[in-house]
Amino acid sequence: MTPPPPRTVILSPHFDDAALSLAGLIPRLPAPVTVVTVYGGAPADHHAVSWWDSTCGFSTAAEAHRTRLAEDARAAGLLGVDQAVLDHPDGPYGESDELTGIDAYLGALPEPFPLVLLPIGTNQADHRRVRDRALRVLAGLGAPPPLLYADLPYTGHLPEWGTPDVEHALGGDQTYGLAYQDLRARYGLDVAHDLVLTDEEWARKREAVLCYGSQLAPLAADHGSLVARGGPLRAERVWSAVRGPRPAGAGA
Repeated sequence: MTPPPPRTVILSPHFDDAALSLAGLIPRLPAPVTVVTVYGGAPADHHAVSWWDSTCGFSTAAEAHRTRLAEDARAAGLLGVDQAVLDHPDGPYGESDELTGIDAYLGALPEPFPLVLLPIGTNQADHRRVRDRALRVLAGLGAPPPLLYADLPYTGHLPEWGTPDVEHALGGDQTYGLAYQDLRARYGLDVAHDLVLTDEEWARKREAVLCYGSQLAPLAADHGSLVARGGPLRAERVWSAVRGPRPAGAGA
């Protein structure tokens, strides 16, 4: 029996990004939901293990890829989403920045077009490449404007994260607000979801995040108390993108 087409598609640059950024919100999105990992392809045999994968404890690039696929499948099962993986290898193993798999995947989606969520691109070049490619493809398809989600844990380091002042902070912050500022210059951004996780939502999110155990120690080295209840994953934020910049003086 052919499964129904997705009503929500989340583009996750790497295997853990959707869970880190959206695990609390996912049960509220129109189902069925498919999480599409863009940099999910197997590395070519000639690649030595990357610095990051070596730090995570892997001896070979292939071992890291196999483990991450399995971690992602476990998280997808916990979150009740479908797992889709494009064949672009992760950054250190990539041969090209042309993310043509995004074109093919989005172009094959049936009508009515699903809701699409993209990363806003905070502090991650791979995330910005995914965002910009998908925005161009969606515009070319005449699809409805996507939603854009705050990349965690990066955005979550703002002192105002999870408070009503976060929009103002993003508009002026030169460390974690640049992606937001870039998009506001091109699109009107309206808050579509502003979620501060309840204890129940946090427990579900923590369980999904822990599925990606191979990366948690290095992530914690960079991001501190990553899975602490009051840490950078405690809130989630999503904007709707309306083509054309917001008029001067409108909103935050």
